[in-house]
Amino acid sequence: MADTVAFELVTPARLVLSQAVEMVVVPGGEGDFGVLPGHAPLISTVRPGVVDIHNGGKITQRIFIAGGFAEVGEDRCTVLAEEAMAVEDIDRNKAEARVEAARAALEKAQEGIDRTEAGHELSAAEAMLAAAEGGPRH
Repeated sequence: MADTVAFELVTPARLVLSQAVEMVVVPGGEGDFGVLPGHAPLISTVRPGVVDIHNGGKITQRIFIAGGFAEVGEDRCTVLAEEAMAVEDIDRNKAEARVEAARAALEKAQEGIDRTEAGHELSAAEAMLAAAEGGPRH
């Protein structure tokens, strides 16, 4: 068995990252999950949050994602994210403005799809702000 996992992070716009990692921790829809070599096959939704990439026994990269899906195999993990950016690239002021705009949109939204989309945007904006403020590390 290999000692790394092939990790890919993809958005609709581009391939964000493709590299071998010791472990990756993904913000799954039902809770965070870590992927190590030999992981059981899994498909999961991904909630807005931070993906932590581990190499050399420590977190070497933190990437904010705004939700999506993850597919895990024995020696690979692919995350298909709606949006992704390195945590250190998040502009805190822009993240705060995004939260305020999302709150306003949610207040105006009617029932149904509009309200669901506004709620998702608020979750993504709040997760982005938490990441910018140095949210929880794994």
